[in-house]
Amino acid sequence: MQAAPMFAKWCELHGLSPCPAAPAQVARFVVDCAPLGIERLWLAVQEISRMHVSVGLADPTLGGAAAAAISDLAKIDPPRCWPADQKQRFKSLPYDLQVYVSAHEARRERVLRRAQNEAASARRKLAAYPPKEHSPKEKGRSDESDANPIA
Repeated sequence: MQAAPMFAKWCELHGLSPCPAAPAQVARFVVDCAPLGIERLWLAVQEISRMHVSVGLADPTLGGAAAAAISDLAKIDPPRCWPADQKQRFKSLPYDLQVYVSAHEARRERVLRRAQNEAASARRKLAAYPPKEHSPKEKGRSDESDANPIA
């Protein structure tokens, strides 16, 4: 019980055993303690995970109801570039992985947007220059090279 004190106290209040815990029990804990905020709750969820794994039990915080409750609390949207059929899968990822993927995609989009803006600016600058006029001698050369590419 010392490993996950917040969860152990919550279990005691509800007449439940903290270890082993079912995913639905962890989900209920997350929902009940949501006012504490995701940062504080995520630490408690990690403690629950370590407590179970350290004694050789399955981790009740992975996937299913527990992951859904954490995801609902975190409210992190899937990246826009993900296909629609995979966006629900994003919600089943662990919270820390959702944070990483979301931040990585936001950085990637900023870099992409900056590159697109720079390219558009370069096109505008290029379009501002008047078209180069060819002298008749140059024009004849370009026509000849078009007609006979080997020359």
